[in-house]
Amino acid sequence: MRLILIFVLLSITSACNSGSSEKAVVSEPVTGNRSVVCFVYHRFGDNRYPSTNVSLTDFAAHLKYLKEHQFTVMTLSDAVKYLRTGDSNMKVAVITVDDGYDTFLSGAMPLLRKFGYPATLFVNTETVGGGGYLDWDELRKISGEGVEIGNHSHSHAYFLNIPEHERVQKFREDVRQAQAMIRERLDLEPAAFAYPYGEFSPEMKKVIEEMGFESAAAQNSGVMNSHGDYFALPRFPMADAYADINGFAEKAGMEPLRIKEEIPASVLVTNDPPSIEIDFMNEGLNTSSLQCFVQSGSCNVQILREDPLKVKLTARQPLKRRRTLYTVTIRSAEGKWHWYSHLWIKPEIKE
Repeated sequence: MRLILIFVLLSITSACNSGSSEKAVVSEPVTGNRSVVCFVYHRFGDNRYPSTNVSLTDFAAHLKYLKEHQFTVMTLSDAVKYLRTGDSNMKVAVITVDDGYDTFLSGAMPLLRKFGYPATLFVNTETVGGGGYLDWDELRKISGEGVEIGNHSHSHAYFLNIPEHERVQKFREDVRQAQAMIRERLDLEPAAFAYPYGEFSPEMKKVIEEMGFESAAAQNSGVMNSHGDYFALPRFPMADAYADINGFAEKAGMEPLRIKEEIPASVLVTNDPPSIEIDFMNEGLNTSSLQCFVQSGSCNVQILREDPLKVKLTARQPLKRRRTLYTVTIRSAEGKWHWYSHLWIKPEIKE
């Protein structure tokens, strides 16, 4: 016992003497099976960019749907607290917005005010005040109206294109710079991070956790759940054809596929087409309803175990895009649809 106490005291002393203000988040073990559906938007009412834009009519329909179906809408950080420590299950939705375009203020905010909903806005600080982006005064104003400001890095760079021996340090410095600017300009400390383009490596994810963030959002689709990875949170993209009310309602009603293990855990493609083995925690899934989708292609599914489900997924052709999702949907015994996706990245493909 004395040796254990000495070890703990030495560890605390070492951490205190490190000279860093960053601290890892220490959380209590998670209990329960809570879930949260999270959506990601970029531009509002700006049809010049259809791949990242949602019409104001569609966005209004989304918020109306959440209201009529009695969802509790939270910021991302509040939703993460709910997932970790909530004592009862609720219908929870999160509205996140990436990049800080000025159409958030002109298009989204009037509707958010109308419905009384919060949102989380991820800001890349290098573009703040630039053409087409919100400035610091505008960000300060909306942060007082229930909008959580999150860190989206400073440069919004393609960090996976930086040589591996430099990547982690450059990423850490970039995120630290954004955090310092937000702290200085808005007098707040973001607890949530969003990876630029949804791209990250295991090492980058570790950096975010070590810096003291409570969560990080990716761009693979799926449902957040209490036993998921809080530093690679899934979000359903809402833009263009995917943003009609039928698509939104379908995603809002999805249940999570809880993951015990993924092999490999990395999103980087080393063998093309890549394979992944996924060990799910859900029991009683109807394997005859299993569907696998690959963007711009099709998927081979090998069922390694029936219950709980374990599968191996492989695209039938080499991947042609920089970012490609493998998506699995499957029904439970109760007839509810569950959703999971894994992101693959080929950094050598330029956008």
